[in-house]
Amino acid sequence: MLPPMNPLACKECATVHAPEAPHNMESLNYKYNFAKANGRWPTWADACSHCSEEIKLLVKGLLSDKGIDYA
Repeated sequence: MLPPMNPLACKECATVHAPEAPHNMESLNYKYNFAKANGRWPTWADACSHCSEEIKLLVKGLLSDKGIDYA
């Protein structure tokens, strides 16, 4: 059972972030909500699916620099 969310937090990932920013892919709320809706665990591409192409490219680059797979 997950704890209650901050009322100001994103309803999908339970993290406070700008609407144009990616969801927090490390959030248990995001992982379990996504898995329940989609039958699989999310990727960073899923967390960025609502973002602009510019933000997607930025996130891809930052993750790549750390050796983390975007897809």
